[in-house]
Amino acid sequence: MASVKIVLRKKQNKDGTYPLAIRITKDRKSSYVYTGHHIVESLWDSKSRRVKKSHPNSQRLNNLLTKKMAEAEDSLLELETQKKDTSSKVVKSKLKTSKATSFFAQAEAYLAQLKKEGKYNRRKSDKSRIESFKTYLDGSDISFQDITTSLLNKYRAYMKAKKLSEQTIVNYLTIVQTIFNLAINNGVTEEKYYPFGRDKIKLKAPRSMKIGLSPEEVKSIKDMELPADSYMHHARNLWLISFYFAGMRVSDVLRLKWTDFQNDRLYYAMGKNAKGGSLKVADKALAILSEYREQKNSHDLVFADLASLDDLADTYNVQRRISGVIQKLDEALKDIAKDAKITKTLTMHIARHTFGNISGDKIPIQMLQKLYRHTSITTTIGYQANFIHKDADEALDEVIGF
Repeated sequence: MASVKIVLRKKQNKDGTYPLAIRITKDRKSSYVYTGHHIVESLWDSKSRRVKKSHPNSQRLNNLLTKKMAEAEDSLLELETQKKDTSSKVVKSKLKTSKATSFFAQAEAYLAQLKKEGKYNRRKSDKSRIESFKTYLDGSDISFQDITTSLLNKYRAYMKAKKLSEQTIVNYLTIVQTIFNLAINNGVTEEKYYPFGRDKIKLKAPRSMKIGLSPEEVKSIKDMELPADSYMHHARNLWLISFYFAGMRVSDVLRLKWTDFQNDRLYYAMGKNAKGGSLKVADKALAILSEYREQKNSHDLVFADLASLDDLADTYNVQRRISGVIQKLDEALKDIAKDAKITKTLTMHIARHTFGNISGDKIPIQMLQKLYRHTSITTTIGYQANFIHKDADEALDEVIGF
């Protein structure tokens, strides 16, 4: 009969720690499944096969080891009940392909799925948030039962002490919630352990301030003298195209193709929600587009920033390239703002805020929903509220204007 035990492998890591593993033994032959955790030898109780209490994360580690042992024993029992081969290698193989039950194992599965779906930006930001939680736990894994309200409140306090903004704190806690929901849906943990919701951890993102440029500031950018062959000139052109097309997202600007333009109109589906529609091509936009007519590329792209990519259908690599291009564009726009004596932040995304700021309450909200390509009008109302100040200004004047 095969046996399973938790052991501290005597293969020292560079940092002086040793790996914790499940040892499967059958017919005097052993195989090892590593838990992903490492401790110094002095903190391991070889008699009880437990991490000593002097380890700062002893309770969480021991709970996790107990769970992994139970999984190993269940796998062994299942194989023996089915009278299948129960060699140490077979048990090891079954354990490795069994459902991952720890938080970071589920997190890895989540990140792998994002990559498969081509969501580079989401994966990049969520990966850093997951790493933050792992750093807080001193690099150790954790079971879902141990992610309690108390632990998350301590994590929140830890982030506040590091001077992180409230929005960042909410984002970091939200990824923990996302992985927890995934684990519940996968049957890895139970809803009774869920630490979010009423009388538990509540996540409410603070309302962010969206500030756009004024018409005068846009004009100062447009009228700047920039060398036609300079990157600043190109960055200015892309920013203006975004603004002229109702604050089109930069990712959509970069993916524009000449075939998207028909009969003096632009036809495109927004990348974020695949919502389609068309817009008039204003004379100001036509003047910019005419500069790029002779720059041919194999993808028929208007702007060549993504032209060197082999496959524009490879969403993950396209998003990765777009991320790098945006960084470069925003650096150039920073210099443009300085030269134009604009003290507000100037980035590609600010073109969208600028359209919202200048439109204010001049355009019916239903039309703005269409221009922004919002799925819900509630989103449009919430977004445009950042830029409508007339009623509040008049109310203030009524009180203090004496």
